[in-house]
Amino acid sequence: MVGAALKCALVYFIFVYLDDRWLGWQTITRPIVVAPITGLLLGDFRTGIIMGASLESIFMGISAIGGAVPADATSASIIAVAFTILNGASQEAGLAIAMPIGAVMSSFGALEMALVAAPLVPYWEKLAQEDMNKFCVQNYIFSALYQLVPTAVMFIAVAYGVEGLNNFLSILPGWVMTGLNAASGMMTAVGFAILTSMIWDGEVGIFFFVGYVLAAYLHLDTLAIAILAVAVAVTMFFSNKKLIDLKSELLAKGVESKDEEDFF
Repeated sequence: MVGAALKCALVYFIFVYLDDRWLGWQTITRPIVVAPITGLLLGDFRTGIIMGASLESIFMGISAIGGAVPADATSASIIAVAFTILNGASQEAGLAIAMPIGAVMSSFGALEMALVAAPLVPYWEKLAQEDMNKFCVQNYIFSALYQLVPTAVMFIAVAYGVEGLNNFLSILPGWVMTGLNAASGMMTAVGFAILTSMIWDGEVGIFFFVGYVLAAYLHLDTLAIAILAVAVAVTMFFSNKKLIDLKSELLAKGVESKDEEDFF
């Protein structure tokens, strides 16, 4: 478990540090990225891909607003994939524990920010005003040190927590595991529902019902529906672009005509 824990901790540190401090937010910390990478390093790339897609479906409707982060999708994905691969557990069980793990890690991150980062704000503000180069160098160094604490927690969670969690789940009654499997299936639907509630309006709402008909009555798989959706999206994009160009052209002609009338 120690070797696997080191790999998981390395994935967490590199991706979070690069995404937040060096590259800006490039979404490389999303489950659809970190879960397959974790699976690859642990020797089961296929499980990582499948769980990454499922975890992304769960977490993509959960967004950080201001400083409030409801669940840490990155740590939850890494630990859930590690739990599934290292213990040979079902993917449903791994998905079911992802959200509680994400909530715990998010709370830990908020505590670390309040105790470590927040007290240093006056120092950073003063340093930024006095010497920007020094501020940038120290910021990169501090950011790396700041990420070491949650990285250590990630290592401990995988090295000593995954096996213990598996032993705990193994002694639970069968109906509890059945409930967890059912809950994991519902979580994906809840994630889509949260996302849909954010983007729902009269113009795009119709596509929800079209997708439902394609899946439920025509029995098309996800790839086929995705290809049709891309085709519709591209068609609508270029159609709207033509309308915008036409409108701009008419407005330009209207301005020219008005200028000529004013001249005469």
